[in-house]
Amino acid sequence: MTAQPSALTTLLPDLGRRTLVMGILNVTPDSFSDGGRFQEREAAAAQAAALVAEGAAILDIGGESTRPGHVPVSAEEEQARVIPILAALAPTCPVPISIDTYKASTAEAALKAGARIVNDVWGLQREPDIARVAAAHGAPVIVMHNRESVDPSLDILDEMKRFFDRSLAIAAKAGIPERDIVLDPGIGFGKSWEQHLEAIRRLPELRALGFPLLVGISRKSLLGRIHNTTTAPADRLFGSIAAHVIAATLGADIVRAHDVRPHVEACQVVDAIMRGGAA
Repeated sequence: MTAQPSALTTLLPDLGRRTLVMGILNVTPDSFSDGGRFQEREAAAAQAAALVAEGAAILDIGGESTRPGHVPVSAEEEQARVIPILAALAPTCPVPISIDTYKASTAEAALKAGARIVNDVWGLQREPDIARVAAAHGAPVIVMHNRESVDPSLDILDEMKRFFDRSLAIAAKAGIPERDIVLDPGIGFGKSWEQHLEAIRRLPELRALGFPLLVGISRKSLLGRIHNTTTAPADRLFGSIAAHVIAATLGADIVRAHDVRPHVEACQVVDAIMRGGAA
């Protein structure tokens, strides 16, 4: 008997065959890089079309900024931002849409509106009911590592493994198959600068856990620190590409980026060299 494909590989048939690029669509007023640019439906639709045309394999839509110092918003406000845009995009979008939220009610509304994947920056642990919601819709989940506070004394790989153990237990209890789970080390979240770099260096150890990996470093402040400049986030393209190329070389299956086409082309080179053929 032939094994049935997982929901994840059904949505992303090239997963594991080439490095996929997730395009970022923030419909927020205060995201660190592009806040306020795509809040209106027409602007969001145009940006979504552009990201897909540039080669995005997934669109990640979020309605609450998670930048350092962000002000949390209610589930009602988050849904007011996201759901109308998602409902307009989903019927004709040629790639799966993920909902970037840690709130169970927002995930429920988004999946009903056409999202196919849940991307939780708190790894199913802030609102564990989000795992039940995902399971009920047969939606894969992206489980990101996060911490309330930074502790430079931690062995960050051990910390991430313990965190993921808790997340995987929540997923299993809810009925989410392991084959529908992607892990994300959470670069830019709950770590010191040195721990961010260490987490990237040690991606092969995370890969050994047996799950696909997503890495998102696009335009983040740690790149500005490496460059020793105060460049605006939108001016960190070259560093973003370099970081994601390293991540893809070390085992990342998906990279999450604002600038899709440059990342698609960079990852095609990685795949041609590391996987033995062009994408």
